[in-house]
Amino acid sequence: MYDISLITGDGIGPELSESALAVIGTIPDMAGGGGPSLNVTKLEAGDAALARTGTALPAETLSAIRGSDACLKAPVGESAADVIVALRRMLDLYANVRPARSYPGTPALRDDIDMVIVRENTEDLYTGKEFELGDGSAVALRIISEAASARIARYAFETARHRGSKMRVTCVHKSNVMRVTDGIFAGACSEVAAQYPDVSFDQMYVDACAMNLIRQPQEFDVIVTTNLFGDILSDESSQVVGGLGMAPAANMGDEFALFEPVHGAGFDIAGKNVANPSSFLLSVCMMLDWLGARNGDESCTRASDVIESAVLGLARSGVATADVGGSCTTSEFTAHVVRRMAGGDAA
Repeated sequence: MYDISLITGDGIGPELSESALAVIGTIPDMAGGGGPSLNVTKLEAGDAALARTGTALPAETLSAIRGSDACLKAPVGESAADVIVALRRMLDLYANVRPARSYPGTPALRDDIDMVIVRENTEDLYTGKEFELGDGSAVALRIISEAASARIARYAFETARHRGSKMRVTCVHKSNVMRVTDGIFAGACSEVAAQYPDVSFDQMYVDACAMNLIRQPQEFDVIVTTNLFGDILSDESSQVVGGLGMAPAANMGDEFALFEPVHGAGFDIAGKNVANPSSFLLSVCMMLDWLGARNGDESCTRASDVIESAVLGLARSGVATADVGGSCTTSEFTAHVVRRMAGGDAA
């Protein structure tokens, strides 16, 4: 039994959470043998929590997350900095991992894209250290350390080894302009690269990387970069492979991990039953893979494979939500995934 904390979020968050709960509830009865038992506790955080309690991340929510085996987080609204950015720092979830793959049946630029963006998750401008100077101007501190840069570089190289495909790490920075901060980041990545002679290593300025994600996305394997650049590039890579609705993410630390879709709360479509739950369901897969690897539990890995196979099988057959060219509602797509998991839907 694994205890999972679930932040249900704002906007489309509650709808995606219900989709995830339906899929998780099917795991014990999935075709080919039951998977692990997950005990999910729904938690409040975000805009609604802020309005009700005066804080976006209530103490009881944080306590429940700390006591769980892993956390799922649906998107939250304007208070995101007080929720996910705070959690990343409080729990030392230093690696933000965002895969981008071409899925069948989706409007990807190419059908051979398979990359992972590994983003440093605790430093950079996202520490929120901003100051008004009193003359209508302000200053934001960009914090980059050698220790955090080397740590995320090692994570990226281990990821490339584990993937075993192109075995390539691309360090993305802007050290020709930000010579000190990005110089530290690039230097740390280069030093770590020397410890991985089996993995090829190159460097790219962030503007060139943004261009090449459009021009030749199939060439990338693992991109390692700083917090702000990684936030922007991972959204771009998600769109390159068909949209944010298919984009899962993980926030990894040495002792804990939190999983979430890349996209935001989608207030414009909230309550309309049209949001694509795939990104959150694929985030559930990432969570199961992490639990399986951490605990030596093959049932978790098997459950992840079953869920991913159901989601991708539906995409391949054209059963999809409107954002990727289909006509399913959120609940209809979820029902198809559940039936496929149970072996009863060949759509």
